[in-house]
Amino acid sequence: MTVLKTSMRNFFAHKGRMALSAIAVLLSVAFVCGTLVFTDTMNTTFDKLFQATSSDVTVSAKGASDSGETTSDNGRPPVMPASVLAEVRGAQGVKSAEGTVFSTSVTVVDDKKDNLSPSSGAPTIVGSWNGNDARTMKITSGTAPKGADQVMVDADTADKHHLELGDELGVISAVGTHHAKISGIADFQVTNPGAAIFYLDTKTAQQTLVGRTGVYTNVNVTAASGVSDPQLKQNVRAALGTGYKVQTAKETADANQKDVEGFMNVMKYAMLGFAGIAFLVGIFLIINTFSMLVAQRTREIGLMRAIGSSRKQVNRSVLVEATLLGVFGSVLGVGAGVGLAVGLMKLMGKMGMHLSTSDLTVAWSTPVVGLLLGVVVTVLAAYLPARRAGKVSPMAALRDTGAPADAKAGRIRALVGVVLTGAGGYCLYLAAGVDKAKDGSLWLGLGVVLSLIGFVVIGPLLAGGVVRVLGAVILRVFGPVGRMAERNALRNPRRTGATGAALMIGLALVACLSVVGSSMVASATDQLDKTVGTDFIVQSDSGQLITPQAVKAVKDTPGLERVTEYKTYEGDYTTPDGKTLKDTDITAADPSYATDLRTKTVAGNLKDAYLPNSMSVHEKFAKAHGIHLGSKIKVAFRDGATANLTVRAITSSDVVIDAGAKYISIATLAKYVPADKMPLDDLVFATAKDGQQDAAYASLKSALHDYPQYKVRDQTDYKQALKDQIGQLLNMIYGLLALAIIVAILGVVNTLALSVVERTREIGLMRAIGLSRRQLRRMIRMESVVIALFGALLGLGLGMGWGATAQKLLALEGLKVLEIPWPTLITVFLGSALVGLVAALIPAFRAGRMNVLNAIATE
Repeated sequence: MTVLKTSMRNFFAHKGRMALSAIAVLLSVAFVCGTLVFTDTMNTTFDKLFQATSSDVTVSAKGASDSGETTSDNGRPPVMPASVLAEVRGAQGVKSAEGTVFSTSVTVVDDKKDNLSPSSGAPTIVGSWNGNDARTMKITSGTAPKGADQVMVDADTADKHHLELGDELGVISAVGTHHAKISGIADFQVTNPGAAIFYLDTKTAQQTLVGRTGVYTNVNVTAASGVSDPQLKQNVRAALGTGYKVQTAKETADANQKDVEGFMNVMKYAMLGFAGIAFLVGIFLIINTFSMLVAQRTREIGLMRAIGSSRKQVNRSVLVEATLLGVFGSVLGVGAGVGLAVGLMKLMGKMGMHLSTSDLTVAWSTPVVGLLLGVVVTVLAAYLPARRAGKVSPMAALRDTGAPADAKAGRIRALVGVVLTGAGGYCLYLAAGVDKAKDGSLWLGLGVVLSLIGFVVIGPLLAGGVVRVLGAVILRVFGPVGRMAERNALRNPRRTGATGAALMIGLALVACLSVVGSSMVASATDQLDKTVGTDFIVQSDSGQLITPQAVKAVKDTPGLERVTEYKTYEGDYTTPDGKTLKDTDITAADPSYATDLRTKTVAGNLKDAYLPNSMSVHEKFAKAHGIHLGSKIKVAFRDGATANLTVRAITSSDVVIDAGAKYISIATLAKYVPADKMPLDDLVFATAKDGQQDAAYASLKSALHDYPQYKVRDQTDYKQALKDQIGQLLNMIYGLLALAIIVAILGVVNTLALSVVERTREIGLMRAIGLSRRQLRRMIRMESVVIALFGALLGLGLGMGWGATAQKLLALEGLKVLEIPWPTLITVFLGSALVGLVAALIPAFRAGRMNVLNAIATE
């Protein structure tokens, strides 16, 4: 009880000093809880949507996916004959059944040819209006579509694009473009996560999406009273046989949920990973806080020991303070996490993914996880300072405040740090020297962890040398004030090392990712310059296949010398070594693709791969399966016949573009795959006639004006798009790493604030002998800057080492160019100095306001 009272008294006596540590705990816990609440809410939203939109039993064509997804290689949904509907209606236990048609391989445009597809990546769905949709959608204006010239749109899409009744829309599918006017607007009765949905009448949907009537993609079946879904499924399957996919409402909902589960898990664990980094940085802040508090209370602890307190009691007292800090910060963090989740939902709403706060889901495990993490991490971080406090002897009460440094412990720490850093460096060296990227990934991961821990441990030793260099370059110009700032930073190397290490972690990751990202862009750009021999690339950024109408528009464009189509398909390979490889990709292109992409061959001529019944394979594939020029590979094309293809070329595996591709001609593919199963083009390449590049570029863009889902890019555009894609990914990662950097900044603020308190008497004496307030504030700001730059130097140096090693592994996959983004790294370094200045504002201001006499009288 006495220990608890002492801990409570000390905690509230130093509540101001604990505040920043509590904020660090709060931020870390908030990020964890916010991530869990946000992802749980998304799961709840999708669960409700899938459950509400699933009929008791759904019958779909055999080629449809488990989730009912209708995207196919030929741009048309898998269908079944209308006669299936009558067979289903005749099954026992069926109350009603209705045939529907829908597709996600579509684009819808307004009268200005603007794409109405969601920017969030959610699907665009065009289907027939049916009774199942009427359960989940309410027509808020107009009427349901009743003829070929009518279409109904969901209210969210109408609001986003300012659509009104009577506006004309164009539905672009593999069949062609169908025009209709908006007859109605329907609102979801459950939350729509962002899909754009358009309804046609059944006959029009069949013609628009499939190209013929008398077919359905799905039959929605409602069970009669007293008939369970599993029983109804069994009855329907008995009536139809095995040629169709039959699923209960639960199976359909589960399959749909599984489709989004992968994306959800990637986002969830990525965000939790960044929260973990923030926790790691927060540990240094908490260690520093308690180390300084213990040092400042050395005399007090010595008195407690002198009057009978045991080591365990002193140790427990500090740990109880840490527990109080952890509980306080974690409770606030849980609440802040819910607020963060709501904020993320609002942000996603602006990006097009609508999530309702009425679906906000806070599982019981979320606050429990937040509290446990916050408290456990805080207590663990405070353990070393608490152990140090327990070692304070009663004689310390007779000495000045401040615990003497343990020289032996410092030497052991330095030795351990050197060993860990050396081991980490050796692992990175091994990673850079492997022959296969897969073999090096483990060494790289181990090297990153060991070198990071080594730098953290060896930080106090490095602080002495690095701070002196920084002081000589930066601080000496400020005269005596600069020298005092340097000495203050060197006064306690352990504290400086820990404060700098907190900033080092975040900046090391920033530097590493910057090097990797820049090297990827530089390598891909280098490959484009060396291998791409075409002027223009036509593709969809959302992955949509290119419709025959759009391909015809490209081919009819004036000023083009040649147009090359590019498709991908799947088949089962039987290789010369007797192995069968299921669902293996094959790339079909026009023979001119051998000119458009100057892929290096190690045997044969790539142009020969486009001869009838011929193909190419890449070098690694050939070595793995004993393939050489003239080898025969049996390919059983999906939805097609089996071909015996002769290997006419073996391409280098040391490429970036089309890495791992196995080529055949489109004519060979068409020989074995029925016309109605032939895949649409993934890409189309176009080459202008000599001297007509600019005119052909403008003409090509004009020709595809009616197809806004496709982008026309020349090589400069393509390089910029690649750079932008990687840049967007890096910016998102930097944004998440900002949390760790913010916590590190709090660490600098806390270190300076406690350092000012610790040096109160010293500051009073300096002021008494003539140091002005301005000079005092400048001294503290310079100390903060040098600590921040110390952390930045370590972080950027470490990160560049990691990034350069990672690029060595990428080079084994064809990304051979190492590029150090010096402008980015220099900006980060200079930004660290600014961070140091900002972090010092409040501590410097408080130091300048100290009463000189009171400061001198402080014990």
